[in-house]
Amino acid sequence: MALAPTENVVLGSFAFVIFWILAVFPAVPFLPIGRTAGALLGAMLMIIFKVITPEEAFAAIDLSVLGLLFGTMVVSFYLERAGMFKYLEIVLSWRSRGAKDLLCRICFISALSSALFTNDTCCVILTEFVLKIARQNGVSPHPFLLALASSANVGSSATPIGNPQNLVIALQSGISFGKFLLGILPSMLVGVFVNTLILLCMYWRILSVKKDEESAFAEDDDTSPHCFSPMCMSSINVNDSKCGNSKRRRSLSENDLCNLSGGEFESTQNSVASKDQAAEIIVARGDIELGVSPKLAEGKKDNTQKWDWKRVSWKTCTYLVILGMLIALLMGLNMSWTALTAALVLVVLDFKDAMPCLDKVSYSLLIFFCGMFITVEGFNKTGIPSTLWTLMEPHARINRVGGISILAIIILVLSNVASNVPTVLLLGARVAASAGAISESEEKKAWLILAWVSTVAGNLSLLGSAANLIVCEQARRSKPSGYTLSFWTHLKFGLPSTIVITAIGLALIRG
Repeated sequence: MALAPTENVVLGSFAFVIFWILAVFPAVPFLPIGRTAGALLGAMLMIIFKVITPEEAFAAIDLSVLGLLFGTMVVSFYLERAGMFKYLEIVLSWRSRGAKDLLCRICFISALSSALFTNDTCCVILTEFVLKIARQNGVSPHPFLLALASSANVGSSATPIGNPQNLVIALQSGISFGKFLLGILPSMLVGVFVNTLILLCMYWRILSVKKDEESAFAEDDDTSPHCFSPMCMSSINVNDSKCGNSKRRRSLSENDLCNLSGGEFESTQNSVASKDQAAEIIVARGDIELGVSPKLAEGKKDNTQKWDWKRVSWKTCTYLVILGMLIALLMGLNMSWTALTAALVLVVLDFKDAMPCLDKVSYSLLIFFCGMFITVEGFNKTGIPSTLWTLMEPHARINRVGGISILAIIILVLSNVASNVPTVLLLGARVAASAGAISESEEKKAWLILAWVSTVAGNLSLLGSAANLIVCEQARRSKPSGYTLSFWTHLKFGLPSTIVITAIGLALIRG
């Protein structure tokens, strides 16, 4: 493709630079409007400058990508409600043998969950828990946070639903879910293993610090003492976080009951706001409830059992729907409509107003993608990407080791300069066309190389992926004591890790 007229080249480049600055530095002082607004601004400038027409702008928006993103967000919400991520936390902490064991578990659990539920979701859910177990073990959270973010990035490379750039690649290339998984899975597994080894080697001394049990228990909120005695019963409130929290409910012993006089018993009964609340106070041995008739107590138990049965049934149905979605994806059915169908089935099964779920959808991310699609399409219309690729293409052919190395370097640099999704949009079709001229299998391999390198490139620097920023920001804001993950400390680990893992993974990818 030849260069567009000079006016379009200059104005289109200006619009793309504005988009890039706001995407990489959303709080830039001269225009702190954020990534989403920056993407829309870039798209609007492309149209105002007549680099592309409004019709071409609407056509540039890939609805299949937006549908798949929306569907996976809804599915992730219901998975969280069903307690899936709580089970992951249990696996992380069950019979732990120390900090090194925990680091290994975090790496592999993070990689697995990000492949199925996207890397961003994994990092949002697990960051707080990672900080908690670091405090409990009396070690710096630094290696654990790096393990979470880096393994989430590497693990997400294995599936089309692992991260946004993989969604784009899978839909543009037409590679099925199963073939995508088989093509990158060996690289992902070895990459996670190598990433874990690098973390252990770099932070062995930090992870060797022995746990201070006293300080750990002092910092663990769940082990704080709870007051539940006859002295506080006369003013108990079942909603009180100290004495009556339903999650930390304590039972009265028979001796405590015997020590209460008739007046104290009546005072206790009258102080409880309602019979339903009184029913929460249960004697340790037996089903006698203070101030509640046996019939009411039995009805209370029946309602609880009925609620538990409904809850278990709903959770079982949720897991079955997710399993069905994964099977449908492996069978090669349309990924967007499969995710949307699973999402709507879960909404119907929930049998409640869907607004709490829909409120959790990141509409700003969807709008960001719309603006980005238009901006990148406008930049492509200037002819600059095609001209640059024409110069690089003879040296970046994937039928030789030198060509793969040059292509990987180009993708690594662009992914950290322009972000990974715009890099995929700019290079995808061109890299695939170049490889397709060699053979059909080489074309598929080119797409997989692009997916692998653009994803692992997120580990290079703190700004390389959204997952890194999510972990960094959540750790900084965590209470009671936050932790700051700086750019340079991340780069110290990210640079060698990215280079080694990228190289090993490239050797294992097959078309």
